[in-house]
Amino acid sequence: MLPFWIALQFLSSLPIRLPGMPEPRELGQSLLFYPLVGLLFGAILWAFNWLLLGTPTLLHAALLLTVWVLLSGGLHLDGLADSADAWLGGFGDRERTLTIMKDPRSGPIAVVTLVLVLLLKFTALLALIEQQHSLALIIVPLIGRSALLGLFLTTPYVRAGGLGQALADHLPRSAGRQVLAVSALACVLIAGLSGVLAVVLAALGFVWLRQLMLRRLGGTTGDTAGAMLELLEVAVLVGLALA
Repeated sequence: MLPFWIALQFLSSLPIRLPGMPEPRELGQSLLFYPLVGLLFGAILWAFNWLLLGTPTLLHAALLLTVWVLLSGGLHLDGLADSADAWLGGFGDRERTLTIMKDPRSGPIAVVTLVLVLLLKFTALLALIEQQHSLALIIVPLIGRSALLGLFLTTPYVRAGGLGQALADHLPRSAGRQVLAVSALACVLIAGLSGVLAVVLAALGFVWLRQLMLRRLGGTTGDTAGAMLELLEVAVLVGLALA
């Protein structure tokens, strides 16, 4: 179960301590457990939503979003901010885009992007709470983290060395495809027609965002992977809230 603990330590802010430095093979295998981490996040959000029943709706949505952000420690929001800055400031140039993504500072476009994404998440959560559509809380984190597995399965990793390269090089690809299929089926079994809609929306968004990455960078980085997760989550949340 070490790959699962690796995945949970990397994707969450939960106090997970590993016995030592993982082997590259174990890092690659940890990607197979990303959807399971998403399912765990979804279960936590669903339980927290249940505990908040009766709370004023605006506060309910705000607390739910806060827990959602805290669970991942803002990891993917950081990737979204870096990618937003780089996409605008890179002026279409691959090397300039990659350089900007490595800069820890955030510019105005990063701040605006984060505000808009969090605002959309908040309002979508508000609508879903009013519609009593709590199952969305389970499937959206599952879809977001399944997308990371799908991205590493189908897209070259463009930064040599580091954790991302180990993940890409040592990912068991046949098992990864099976995990993705099971994850999609789980969404449908959990949420029915809403699960089907969520998977379709996520698949369309995945294809579009992946094409953007390939055209600009020739592949993905850790930052663009995090950006994809956040954008797919907000797209599915909004889609379910409007359905």
